Amino acid sequence: MASSLPQYYSILNVNPKATADEIRQAYKRESLKTHPDRLPGNATPQERRRATERFQIVSDAYYVLSDPSRRAEYDALFNSRPSSAFTDDSSSEFEQEQASGNFFENFAQFFQNATGSASAPGPGTSEKADAGPGAAPMRGGGGGMGGRPDAHGVFGDVFEEMLAPEVAHVRPWWSWVGGASGAAIGYIVANVPGAVAGGFAGNRLGAIRDAKGRAVGEVFRELGAGQKAEILKALAFKVLGSMS
Repeated sequence: MASSLPQYYSILNVNPKATADEIRQAYKRESLKTHPDRLPGNATPQERRRATERFQIVSDAYYVLSDPSRRAEYDALFNSRPSSAFTDDSSSEFEQEQASGNFFENFAQFFQNATGSASAPGPGTSEKADAGPGAAPMRGGGGGMGGRPDAHGVFGDVFEEMLAPEVAHVRPWWSWVGGASGAAIGYIVANVPGAVAGGFAGNRLGAIRDAKGRAVGEVFRELGAGQKAEILKALAFKVLGSMS
């Protein structure tokens, strides 16, 4: 199909009238379903590429819809075009990836066409977006929204929140509680090897945060593939009610 604009509400499986909290909860679900680090070690390069692309599209959608200013501008565009101008459930993964990528490349042009004037610089127009929901470093260079948000940075915005209470409210004894919490994450997966791997991951999360004050989401990205997959499986069970 020839759709050229991404239907971000459909991508997150929410109604266009969804509240900010509903959009955030939807992103949690969709990001866990599509996170490429959940793939098994024997996944093919093509499977990893598809998962990475889908994860990026979901992040694009949340980045736009989680911020009131970006959402208002997107809604102006959304309401000014026929539904046939947007992707839908029949669109292929390739079509959705192309539509979302083109949307960020041509952001100012789209809104100029929708509102009659180019939109002023707003959240996310520099290398780093303003702090707030969906804020994340941008991919690519240049001004405007030509660069897409860093999908892993967007995920980091909700990662620690999803991890709570397994890793939360930890103050002087982060390393100790991190290990205990990691074991709890493993037990959610309901197997002994999971508990051991979870304990290792949780201890490392705690130790690095205690030593350098770094965010849990940032440390997560540096864990081994096995530990990341273990934690994501646990979160999927917690948020989605399933590890599949």
